[in-house]
Amino acid sequence: MSTLEYSNYPGYGAFARAHYGYSQAVRVGDRIEISGQGGWHPESGPLVLKEGLEEQIDQTFQYIDLAMRTAGGKGLSQVFQVRSYHRGLSKTPEVVEIMVKNLEKWFPEHRPLWTCIGVESLANPEMLVEIEAMA
Repeated sequence: MSTLEYSNYPGYGAFARAHYGYSQAVRVGDRIEISGQGGWHPESGPLVLKEGLEEQIDQTFQYIDLAMRTAGGKGLSQVFQVRSYHRGLSKTPEVVEIMVKNLEKWFPEHRPLWTCIGVESLANPEMLVEIEAMA
């Protein structure tokens, strides 16, 4: 079995590990999996969320890229799968349009697999989106 190499970016990643007991990423051989990222600021301790759905989604992709690079990857260019969780998906039809816009922006050279899931709530009541990624 491959060795598990856990990593956390400075700021919120280290805070989450210390206070919530989880890591931002794990590398298993050549594969990197990123835990659910949100619209927080990576240098803050507690969550400081961006306001608005579009801003949170865009910010979340920035932290997926940061988590990938911290884990030793090359960033979003290596991501082959994205799983997004959206609070109130059925009541916010613009979610899909905003996600597609971000997928095109952040993945200009390829189109990763994508699963879009509606949920009742997320870990922080201010979170509108949480996204996991695999590379």
